Amino acid sequence: MKIHEYQAKEILKKFGVAVPKGRVAFTAEEAVEVAKEIGGSAWVVKAQIHAGGRGKAGGIKLAKSIEEVYDYAKNMIGSKLVTYQTGPEGKIVRKVLVEEALNIQKELYVGVTLDRSTSRNVVMVSSEGGVEIEQVAMESPEKILKEYVDPKVGFMPYQARRLAFGLGLDGEAFKNAVKFLLALYKAYEETDASLAEINPLILTTDGQVLALDAKMNFDDNALFRHPEIVEMRDIDEEDPLEVEASKYNLNYIRLNGNVGCMVNGAGLAMATMDLIKLAGGEPANFLDVGGGAKTETVEQGFRIILSDPNVKAILINIFGGIVRCDRVAMGVVEAAKKVGVNVPVVIRLEGTNAEEGARILKESGLNFIVANGFKDAAEKVVNVLKELGIS
Repeated sequence: MKIHEYQAKEILKKFGVAVPKGRVAFTAEEAVEVAKEIGGSAWVVKAQIHAGGRGKAGGIKLAKSIEEVYDYAKNMIGSKLVTYQTGPEGKIVRKVLVEEALNIQKELYVGVTLDRSTSRNVVMVSSEGGVEIEQVAMESPEKILKEYVDPKVGFMPYQARRLAFGLGLDGEAFKNAVKFLLALYKAYEETDASLAEINPLILTTDGQVLALDAKMNFDDNALFRHPEIVEMRDIDEEDPLEVEASKYNLNYIRLNGNVGCMVNGAGLAMATMDLIKLAGGEPANFLDVGGGAKTETVEQGFRIILSDPNVKAILINIFGGIVRCDRVAMGVVEAAKKVGVNVPVVIRLEGTNAEEGARILKESGLNFIVANGFKDAAEKVVNVLKELGIS
């Protein structure tokens, strides 16, 4: 689950992570009130959406007067912000974060996440703050310093000191950076976050180390332990089809292709998308109906796939183990009858009750294309699109 920058900073403050003075505002008038509360002579007005690249897209403005705070907030709230992460469709800005303007001496980077190759959390820092970390990793990997965390002892002070030293900090700035890193890791671990990223982490001219920006993502499977974080969910920032899928415990992610996929099991789903790509097609979604899917679950999954106007064909790839192929077939038939199918559907069923599933499909009276094997299914769905003149 993702949250907004202002929400991430609220969480971080509770763990002693230094952040600028600021507060969220939902109207231009409220933005002015926040600026007056903060005091000073300059403020930063920041659009709050679940996407990076806001500054380059005009979503972050430095206001040097109360009048500018009002104007920037008024222009942002209700507008559509298009960044490299939102895609051309952009996102509607519904709120802004108003913060104190700071005298920045240096911009740095820090991130905490799970390194799956080592099965350990890793704390990463870089002197190249304000730049996408992927770009730094590609162009200057030596500028990324890492400390892997032993789960038995946690993130140790000596590791924080080593990272702060590697950033070239000394004196008061060094001490503040060590304190910052230890507090950030504690926040990451105790909230069951999957990512805590500060970009940029700033060093001010008076030696302060603060999170100028903050991004936190959370492990969905641990949210039952954090109802206060669940309350921060902003459905307006999520894809409507993904929100709908979550109501039925479906693992659904919308993609940019035109081949809808319904699969049971995350590994099989990813392999299915790979084979579609190898056959020359583009998957429109990731959809895992789960190992114990019921007829209703399959029906809802089929309906959600068909709700995407980009889907021009569907590939259903089921390996019957816990979930039976006949149950899947019944769900597909019921959904097809209720929703109405106007695109080709290729189905591959293997495993438990596969023959019964095939019989249900055959007797349904619906025009399904049955595949004989995994590879054959991917090739059939791509070929049917080619026959329709769709690439």
